[in-house]
Amino acid sequence: MKKPKVGFVVYGVHKDGLCDPMGTPFVDDALVGAAKRALRAAGVTLALHDIVIASKEEARTCLAKYKAMDDVDAVIFFSGTWVWAAHLAGALRDFAGTGKGILLWTHPGSQGWRPVGGLVLHGGLKEIGVPHRFVYGHHDNASDLGRIVSYCRGAAEKNRLNMSTFGVFGGRGMGQTCGVADPSQWMRTFGIDIDSRDTMELVETARAVTPVEIKRVRRRVQPLFSVPIPEGETADRSLALYLAFTKILKKEGWQGYTIQSFPGFGDYYGATCFAQSLILNDGIGTSTLSDFNTLMSVKLLSDFSAEPVYYGDLQHIDKSNNEIKIIGDGACPPSLAGTVGPATFAEHGIPTEGEAGGLSVDLVCKSGEGVLARLGRVNGEFEMVMTRCTVSEPEVTAIEARRLECGIPFWPHAFITAHCDIEALLEGWNNEYACLGYGAHLYDDIAAFCELTKIRTVAL
Repeated sequence: MKKPKVGFVVYGVHKDGLCDPMGTPFVDDALVGAAKRALRAAGVTLALHDIVIASKEEARTCLAKYKAMDDVDAVIFFSGTWVWAAHLAGALRDFAGTGKGILLWTHPGSQGWRPVGGLVLHGGLKEIGVPHRFVYGHHDNASDLGRIVSYCRGAAEKNRLNMSTFGVFGGRGMGQTCGVADPSQWMRTFGIDIDSRDTMELVETARAVTPVEIKRVRRRVQPLFSVPIPEGETADRSLALYLAFTKILKKEGWQGYTIQSFPGFGDYYGATCFAQSLILNDGIGTSTLSDFNTLMSVKLLSDFSAEPVYYGDLQHIDKSNNEIKIIGDGACPPSLAGTVGPATFAEHGIPTEGEAGGLSVDLVCKSGEGVLARLGRVNGEFEMVMTRCTVSEPEVTAIEARRLECGIPFWPHAFITAHCDIEALLEGWNNEYACLGYGAHLYDDIAAFCELTKIRTVAL
């Protein structure tokens, strides 16, 4: 998870030690210090401005500095006291052209007249159409601070994606209509270029992997599994494919990719599920079936979380208790394995999907709090649907029967309780896939990213 870096600016006209009629300085330096410490403790790196700003020239100089700092993801304007909004509005409008985030923070309290400075600037930016988030909240309140930190993380992710490249191997998989991408829309919304390669390069790269390389990667990934990695040509092909993905990503400078998988690649070379499992375990954004919307969902969840992401079919939804089973076709990060279903192996390949076969992952996901989310499009416009959820492991005595319910018990399972109106989820969901990320904070982080990129959020 990238640590956001933000500019921190205190503003107000009554500064430089100026006191109110009772002899108290308008700008509370102790409060400003506490706000900075709270942000740092929450994982935000601060690039401080050395003076309290009030004039147009001070605002221009301050924001010109942050415009030139490529590693700054956003600016926080902390209300020290009241201000003439017109002195700051022009420079903030200019700064907004960088695409970086703008957050106005007003700490509650009557001393110093901070709410006046916060609200007049908030209203001024609304008047002239400058996107920003306004937070009226305490530095020691988890919810208030969370709104600030999530916005900073969302801005960092937007900045990270800008001018990146995602790749695709092959064409559309399994007739997916709800995963295709418009490259111009991706560039306009995210600043991402979409590149493409024929799967033949992937095959040739995999075939060129040496036995020494396979032995080395086998030794490296073995600790992720509870049993030895199988020997033989099928397992070697799966390991070689994982190495081929990593080599091409490095060579092309791609920050994520999707692959057709089948029909085609999985029928004449091998199933991609084991390689995809390891790529996901590395925290890299990926998907199958050339499903770009799932790719972006996985990328966001991976970047915001300390855990890898699992994407799989919404295989069953029980409306009586909000339980959802996510069952992917052999692909799941092995480090997500729980107690009742440790990470082992199966072999992928059914008559309609990946007849060439290949190694796949068999596990049950561990317990934890998280988020189900998927980016989709409605009438061509992006929309993020998401809900909070709890991942649970069935009892040991029940796990075998629970896995047999789907008819393919050896594919990875996640048992989830969705914290939402299940009818609203069914209506709002936009694909067969669900993307599961671990971490309660993901909900607010993704919402902030969508706010910054002007993507409609369906928060269930």
